Amino acid sequence: MQKLFWSVLKLSPTLLSAIFLLLERTQASEVPVRALVSNSSTIVTTQDSTSLKQNSINPQVFVASTTSSIKSVSEDILSSSRPQPPDVKLANTYQTIENPSALDALAQVTSVSQLSDVQPSDWAFQALQSLVERYGCIAGYPDSTYRGNRALTRYEFAAGLNACLDRVNELITTATADAVNREDLATLQRLQEEFSAELATLRGRVDALEAQTAELEANQFSTTTKLGGEVVFGLADVFGDSAVGGSDLEYNTIAAVRARLNFDTSFTGRDLLRTRLQARNIDNNTGETGTSMTRLGFDGDEGNDVIIDDFFYRFPLNNQFRVFLALNSFEPRDFIDVVSPFYSSGDGAVSRFGRLNPVLRIPDDSSGLAFDFKLNDTFTLAAGYLVPTDFASNPSQKAGLSDGAYAAFTNVVFNATNNFKLGLSYVRSYAPGGEVNLTGSTGSGIAQDPLGVATSADSVGAQAQLGVGEGLILSGWAGYTWAKAQASGLGVIEGNEARIFNWAAAVSFPDLGKEGNLASIIFGQPPKVVDSDLIEDQNTSYHLEGFYRFKLTENVSITPGAFVIFNPEHNNDNDTIYVGTIRTTFEF
Repeated sequence: MQKLFWSVLKLSPTLLSAIFLLLERTQASEVPVRALVSNSSTIVTTQDSTSLKQNSINPQVFVASTTSSIKSVSEDILSSSRPQPPDVKLANTYQTIENPSALDALAQVTSVSQLSDVQPSDWAFQALQSLVERYGCIAGYPDSTYRGNRALTRYEFAAGLNACLDRVNELITTATADAVNREDLATLQRLQEEFSAELATLRGRVDALEAQTAELEANQFSTTTKLGGEVVFGLADVFGDSAVGGSDLEYNTIAAVRARLNFDTSFTGRDLLRTRLQARNIDNNTGETGTSMTRLGFDGDEGNDVIIDDFFYRFPLNNQFRVFLALNSFEPRDFIDVVSPFYSSGDGAVSRFGRLNPVLRIPDDSSGLAFDFKLNDTFTLAAGYLVPTDFASNPSQKAGLSDGAYAAFTNVVFNATNNFKLGLSYVRSYAPGGEVNLTGSTGSGIAQDPLGVATSADSVGAQAQLGVGEGLILSGWAGYTWAKAQASGLGVIEGNEARIFNWAAAVSFPDLGKEGNLASIIFGQPPKVVDSDLIEDQNTSYHLEGFYRFKLTENVSITPGAFVIFNPEHNNDNDTIYVGTIRTTFEF
């Protein structure tokens, strides 16, 4: 035991020397290793993809070298305690063992696909630039050249590459494949491989954007309501020796107003829900003159109370077919082309008769259902079933939608050319006694209710308009009504008939003096009973009208106008009556 202890004590200086030698070699290699790794990282991050591939470290060779170095050091330590100089390979070995991730980082960064940006000095950048200039893939500059000199993100680069791929594919599919050489195809293939991940990501994003865009286009419209308004301020007076019947015509100049607010709501972008609020106090002068022939085209008096006027909903079933559902103040002129250049009450003729064919006023102020169908660019067909609003909302006997007054309407408009238009209308109507109005309050009292009892009627109308050049429009209409008594009364037998006729002709000068202006002259015969089993109008009244609408601004116009009624109420014994007005219209 003592001998063994003594032998160990004799060997202890040798063991201590080996331990100190190992510590000294480790400290000597520490600083050079760290510097070497740092320098290696700097070199790697500044090299392009080609140099990285050529100079990349082979892990198998590196590990073999490491193993050999460790073995050599071990043998050296065991065989000798003499100090040796630091070994760079050994230092790299210890650094690798101490930080294995350094080796992984060097092995992973091997191509452009690992870099965050593509530099102008990179092969990939220069290759794409050459392709752009050769095939015009990117036309971002006025001369269709690509002159970028800044680094591109990988997705910017992939977007440009994708444009070149599409361009080359286009050339190939259009039988111009000879314009693409093999070298360029090889270059594109290599670029496509290196940027495959970015290309896939971009295309996925494009597909997602296209899907979102399609959804937005299908559902882009949100419910909106637009406010539009019109205010008509009118000055008017009536002149003449006497009113109808011989009484003195006493009428002072009036100043009155009509205001309308239209709330136009759309739920799809193609439909329309209109709600109109209206207030007015414009006298219709019938009580003073004794005839409806002298009425203004914009009159009406509710004492300036605000009421709901138009209330209807219009929607398309397709590009040719539209449906109208109305609950108040609806007339045929609201859904058909009346073929008249001056039918608007705010901008058109200043008289009620001069605006449009009275046949198109049957019935007045109604509710109902209508549609129009555009067969082609030449023909448009419209039809409707209308009931006076007072009847439509009344559930009593001889009222409602089917047991009271009504009008079934059909209209065809023929557009032969841009300058010629023809409309043909037919109305089948019925009204109980005391509610008959076959002229829309534009003709004689006899023509309005020719039989004095419940009456059915068949009315036809023809309206035409011809543009002669750019500064002249010829227009006119004619209307004829067959009325038949549907009940017996005082002096009336069921089945008695009456016939009513009206006509008008007009010449207009659009844009006279200024764009938007309109000067017109209208001459015609208000509705007259020309044949009857009871009473006929004795003579013939004539209507002569002239007005000039002057467009002050886009939203303001002023229209001085006047009209004359010769032989009012179709009676030569009645004195001529004159009506003058200045109408100012504000639109917003």
